[in-house]
Amino acid sequence: MAFPKLVQIRQTFSRPLVDDVPGAVLDELERLKIANQLAGKRIGITAGSRGIQNIVTILRYIAQYVKQHGGEPFLLAAMGSHGGGTEAGQKEVLDSLGLTKEAIGAQVLTCAESEIIGHTRDGIPTFILQSALSLDGILVVNRVKTHTSFKGKVESGLVKKLVVGLGGPQGAQQFHGFGSEELSRLLIEIGEVILEKLPIVGGIAIIENAYEETALIKGVTKAELIQAESQLLLYSKSLMPSLPIDDIDVLIIGEMGKNFSGTGIDTNIIGRTRIQGVPEPLRPAVKRIVVLDLSEESHGNATGIGLADFVTQRLVDKMDRQASYLNCLTSTFVIRAAIPIHYEDDQKLLEAVQYSLSSIPAEKLRVVVIPNTLFLTECLVSEGIAAELSSRDGINIAGEAGDLAFDPQNRLLLKFH
Repeated sequence: MAFPKLVQIRQTFSRPLVDDVPGAVLDELERLKIANQLAGKRIGITAGSRGIQNIVTILRYIAQYVKQHGGEPFLLAAMGSHGGGTEAGQKEVLDSLGLTKEAIGAQVLTCAESEIIGHTRDGIPTFILQSALSLDGILVVNRVKTHTSFKGKVESGLVKKLVVGLGGPQGAQQFHGFGSEELSRLLIEIGEVILEKLPIVGGIAIIENAYEETALIKGVTKAELIQAESQLLLYSKSLMPSLPIDDIDVLIIGEMGKNFSGTGIDTNIIGRTRIQGVPEPLRPAVKRIVVLDLSEESHGNATGIGLADFVTQRLVDKMDRQASYLNCLTSTFVIRAAIPIHYEDDQKLLEAVQYSLSSIPAEKLRVVVIPNTLFLTECLVSEGIAAELSSRDGINIAGEAGDLAFDPQNRLLLKFH
């Protein structure tokens, strides 16, 4: 197989870091001045988002703070339709994240049934899990970051945790059913109803840097929650990683999965959304996307497989179709569950990719290889791209050019140091 030699590069991104996570959590809780709202109260602490660094520590110290001030903490499963939309599935997700009663020091509340607590000014019902309605107060905790399907004042963060997470399967289905162009507006409008009706004590927002490290922990009051999250979102976007170059013929991704992105493959990184009726981003421009595997942490949820053009048979074999389909049916972005061209043999797969780009000489193919769409500090690039990047700030050429290597089962060997 004719394929360009690849060179390892290392990207450097801005790296703010919280050195003392427990201390930061306790400082922000103190700054919120909520201690007098906790005594004798049943306080829910939202949980369920995958891939958040230090989440066990953060939630444990929040639970300890609630206990210290006379409250009874509960770990409140808030994940929309994830976990298959069942209590057992929610518990499985939380267990996989290490979010257990023993680890956090709080009883775990799972629930799949919601009730309508109010309506927006346009008459849209607002769903909330029955488990949340059984509590005296709720501390909403989540990572704030850009969303993979829509853009707006707030995207993926505290408000979405309230609207979609605490909305349960019914709330999540209704929300996503309005289509991506309406989601930003509805997130705020439904969020405002929840903030008015539910006993929200406050929020703890988490921002991560390009190295998936905790960059900021910020407490926000109920009154400032939407506006504060909007500002935090802008900061989060400034820390996002990116591909080393925008013009790519073949992008090879080692693994996809829910622990890397809610869509399995971060649409903000690859420049694809595959939402019917919505124009694709202009940059980056990637002709072919190849995904080699599904992470174990994704538990078979291969949401986003349809963002790729080529995948391996092993990825398809690991796919839990029920979980993947439910996720994409709920979001309404059904093409993201479509299974692309796939091969048992990685070498044959790459030959097919190359054949589909036969108008480009093999030695001139612009190839980028990444481990996943979350960790982008270490990449492999074809020699031509490496030459272009050699003088760019924030790029270090970390190795000599080498040929693709395969194991005895003809699986592509990827080495990132």
